[in-house]
Amino acid sequence: MSAVLSDALSSAAADWSIRDLDAPLGAVVQGFDARLPPRASQVLAIKRTLQARRIVVFREQQIDDGQFLRLATSFGSVFQPPRDVPVLASDPYGGNTPAIVKVSNVEEGVLGHHELSAHSDHHWTPEPSSGSLLYALEVPRAGGETTWIDQIAAYEALDEATRNEIDDLKLITYNPFLRRLHPLPSGFPRYRTPDISPLEPFEVHPLVRTHPDTGRKVLFLDEATEVELVGVDPVRGQALIERLRAHLLQPRFAYTHRWQVGDIVYWDNQATLHARTGFDPSERRVLKRISLSGSRPF
Repeated sequence: MSAVLSDALSSAAADWSIRDLDAPLGAVVQGFDARLPPRASQVLAIKRTLQARRIVVFREQQIDDGQFLRLATSFGSVFQPPRDVPVLASDPYGGNTPAIVKVSNVEEGVLGHHELSAHSDHHWTPEPSSGSLLYALEVPRAGGETTWIDQIAAYEALDEATRNEIDDLKLITYNPFLRRLHPLPSGFPRYRTPDISPLEPFEVHPLVRTHPDTGRKVLFLDEATEVELVGVDPVRGQALIERLRAHLLQPRFAYTHRWQVGDIVYWDNQATLHARTGFDPSERRVLKRISLSGSRPF
């Protein structure tokens, strides 16, 4: 790096700031250049902002893979699932998950061009990822937006009777990649009933999770992945999950991000869901994702 560039980057780092988005969640970082190693004050401020706002947006970045990894690992170590638990971009039966996942509809990318329902990454693993950073390299002219949903705000908006009903319940979120290996004639269920054999391995997590950094309660449920409430009558359980999912999907808990080339979005995977709109398959959408390790939900 030249001395001129180094001086310019150092000056930019001194002038950086964070402001809240005009949305139920989210904040945007200004005057930050990810080519430069972040300062301690920046890392701490971004972490505090993530706890308060769930999503942090960096605009107009131009970085290589090494710089992307350096930025991401300033906030935690790279997530690696157990070898027998498949996740996005791993081997079909788990293992060999790359540190940087190419989320693209071209050039051996994953996820294609279709709409994706609201979900949290790695929910079915023993220790779901704590967060992810997604970096946009190419975006379509229309579609492909990502919506994040605040699961803390959703929990806190529930009436007291519902909170009392669900606070101590346990939830199994079955691995959708295992379901693809063992499809059912009826398709992909949203709730496991007794006539469906459970997918193994599976994990039991709280339906209402405590955020490990803030202590706030999280409605730890997604929109459409196959789930089951432990020890709850299936009819009652299915109805309760449908009611909670409808509650989660209210616009008052959501922020929709319209991607621009150079955007990096860092989100708290422990307290948000994210969904994607579909887009024209003739258009290119190329992003890179790094997920960070988390802890066992409690």
